[in-house]
Amino acid sequence: MEQILRNIIDNDIFVYIIMGIVPLVWIVPYALFAIWLERKISAHMQDRLGPMRTGGWHGWSQTIADMLKLLQKEDIIPAAADKTLFNIAPYIIFIAAYAGYAVIPFSSGFIGADINVGVFYIIAITSLAVVGILMGGWASNNKWSLLGAMRATAQIVSYEIPSVLAVLAVVMIAGTLSLQEINNLQTGWFWNWFAFQKFPFIFVAFIIYFVASLAEVNRVPFDIPEAESELVAGYITEYSGMKFAMFMFAEFVNMFAVSAVAATLFFGGWNSPFGEFLSGPIWGVFWFLSKGMLLVSVQMWLRWTLPRLRVDQLMYVSWKVLTPWAFACVIAVGLWVML
Repeated sequence: MEQILRNIIDNDIFVYIIMGIVPLVWIVPYALFAIWLERKISAHMQDRLGPMRTGGWHGWSQTIADMLKLLQKEDIIPAAADKTLFNIAPYIIFIAAYAGYAVIPFSSGFIGADINVGVFYIIAITSLAVVGILMGGWASNNKWSLLGAMRATAQIVSYEIPSVLAVLAVVMIAGTLSLQEINNLQTGWFWNWFAFQKFPFIFVAFIIYFVASLAEVNRVPFDIPEAESELVAGYITEYSGMKFAMFMFAEFVNMFAVSAVAATLFFGGWNSPFGEFLSGPIWGVFWFLSKGMLLVSVQMWLRWTLPRLRVDQLMYVSWKVLTPWAFACVIAVGLWVML
C-alpha cells in the first residue's frame, strides 16, 4: 500500500500521515460495534434483549447516541487534582494503544511499518499504558483512583512476564521478530499455523498468552483495578465526558490489539485456513479481522461468565501457574528446535 500511495502522492510526509490514519478507519467503527455487541451478548446471556429502541434493527445506533452524549457532557476536573497530569493521562493511554497498530499486519498488502523488531516494539509501546494509568490515578487525588491505579500497575507488570514468555516460544520457532515475516511462515493450510506446531507446547503458550492478555486489558476475571463494588470505578472514578470516553475507547482498542497479536502469532494472521483458496490481500483483511473479532467475542463471553478474582488469587495465577508453565513451554520448544 505504501508503494501505491507513493505513486499517487509524491510527498513522504503525506504518505506517512495517510498510513498513520488508515487504522482509525477500522478502529472507530470497530469500537462502536464492539460496545454494542458486548451489550447484546451480555443481555442474551442474562435472558434479556439489550438495546432495542435507539436506531432501527436491535438498537444498532445506541452506542452512537451514547458517544454523542459523552462528547457533550461537562468536563469536570476535581479542585484538588493535578490538572496537568489529570488531562494528559487519557491521551497517553490512547496513544499507547493506537501506536501498537503501526506494526500489526492487516494483510499481505498493508502494514503500517514492517520493522524487523515488530514483536519487541508492540510489547514495549503497549507497556506505556501503565504510565497513563498510574498518572491518572495519582493525579485524581482520590483514594479509590490511586488504589485502582496501583492494582492495575501490579497486575499488568505481573502478567507481562508470562505473556512475553509465550510470545518468545513463537519467536524461537519463527526465528524473526517481524510480524509480517511470521505471517509468511504460516502460509498454507491451517495446520501450518504456529498454534499447531510443536504440539502441544505452542498451543499451551497461546492459552497462557490469551489468559495473560485478559489481565493486561483489565477484563474479567482480572478487572480488580475497576472493581465497582470495592473501588467505585478505580483509576477512572474522577473522569467524565470525553476523557472518560477515551479510557473506554482505549480499552476496546487494546482488546482488538491483543487479539490481533494472538491471531498473527498463533493462527496464521491474514492467511486463509484453506491454503491458496480465498487468499490474497483483500481476503487477507477478511481473515485477519475475522480471527481478531472471534477472539474479542471470547473475551466478552468470559466477562459475562466468570466471577472476579481476589487480589491474592490474581497474583497466584500469574506467579504460580502461568509463569512456570510459560517457562516450561519455552524450555521445551527450545529443546525441540535444537534437536
